[in-house]
Amino acid sequence: MKCISVYTNNFEVFSDIYEKVLSTPLAENEEKQVEGVVVFESGSVPENYVDRMKQRPEVVVMKVRDRDITILQHRNVFEILLPETESVVH
Repeated sequence: MKCISVYTNNFEVFSDIYEKVLSTPLAENEEKQVEGVVVFESGSVPENYVDRMKQRPEVVVMKVRDRDITILQHRNVFEILLPETESVVH
């Protein structure tokens, strides 16, 4: 799965920029700012990453079922996990 990290601990801010983040073209390991929030294309994570993170009490797991996207929130970061085949609109 492809991982995009969004560095904020504010759900409202994340929610406001979520669609813009998905439509922002990012090369692997590229960092950009979206409305003043740092966004980083973190590369790929292993398939068992979500299962490992679910076991941590400080991690919130959200699922966007119609798009097969998983969002993890922990500390000051949201991680958007996209299937490798997901084509982000550029």
